[in-house]
Amino acid sequence: MDVSQLEFGIDSFGDRPRNDRGEIVSHAQAIRAAVTEAVLADEVGIDVVALGEHHRPEYAISSPETVLAGIATATKRIRLASGVTVLSSDDPVRVFQRFATVDALSGGRAEVILGRGSFTESFPLFGYDLSDYDVLFEEKIDLFHRLLDETPVTWQGTTRAALHDADVYPKTESGRLDTWVGVGGSPQSVLRTAHYGFGLMLAIIGGAPARFAPFIELYRRAHEQLGTTPQPVGMHSPGLVADTDEEAKELFYPGYREIRDRIGALRGWPPLRREEFDAEVAHGSLYVGSAETVATRIAQAIRVLDVGRFDMIYSAAGTVSAAARLRSVELYGTQVIPRVRELLAEQPTSVAG
Repeated sequence: MDVSQLEFGIDSFGDRPRNDRGEIVSHAQAIRAAVTEAVLADEVGIDVVALGEHHRPEYAISSPETVLAGIATATKRIRLASGVTVLSSDDPVRVFQRFATVDALSGGRAEVILGRGSFTESFPLFGYDLSDYDVLFEEKIDLFHRLLDETPVTWQGTTRAALHDADVYPKTESGRLDTWVGVGGSPQSVLRTAHYGFGLMLAIIGGAPARFAPFIELYRRAHEQLGTTPQPVGMHSPGLVADTDEEAKELFYPGYREIRDRIGALRGWPPLRREEFDAEVAHGSLYVGSAETVATRIAQAIRVLDVGRFDMIYSAAGTVSAAARLRSVELYGTQVIPRVRELLAEQPTSVAG
């Protein structure tokens, strides 16, 4: 692995932070906070900011492209991605147009990360039937793949009107949008991603990162069998960086537990215990601690999985204060990323590419 080619990003869903008085801020304030955090990320050398789409009260970003457009005009170098765009309940033509617009505003810095999403609220909201969950994604990713060629498209499916020699605008200056697929661990999704030649972004939000190694091996083997050009592999996981390990855990735990238990109540999970949280921080997929601790854990994950990009979901504990989130972004860019590179240079990954 060429350490100089490693990329590091931050992810946010527009979680609503707390203000100086300990109050959870409005959706509008949370969106502005995401822009402020992205501008800081640009200044401290972080490579990518990815904004996820959600349609729930605890998250403020339902239209990542709109927020990314605002970030585009306030930044110079950071790449602008979704994380993820819920393609199943959107229209591929409009997704392409919106990201091509962000690409124009940013001078070619837009990326699309497509996915099914971790929640299903968007389906009834936009008039889609959950019984069509699979066919919606399969047809729409096929159409989006064709749109990326930026030539007239003829396409027919069951989930939207057919296209007949349709040209879509605006075109990008480079001729193609960089596109990834966010995958949570389904072999079928991994194979589909390889089939279309998209980058693979693994959502690793719990458990030891090593358990995802077979999916990366499957993805690379599929590229070999298909004869397609290997594409980047990345991972994203929750985290928070503070001045000390203890401070980071105490900042992160209350909000993380609140969100985890709220979601768990819907999915039949038992309440989170502090012992489980501490174990996840020590050995799992929560990158919470001081800059040195987080850098060490990230370097270990990169070695094990041989990924080319690591994105930290820095706002996953939505009740962390806005000030603590900014400090986390600052430490991630100025201390964690350089330290990860140092650690990997000292002991490069031994996993086969």
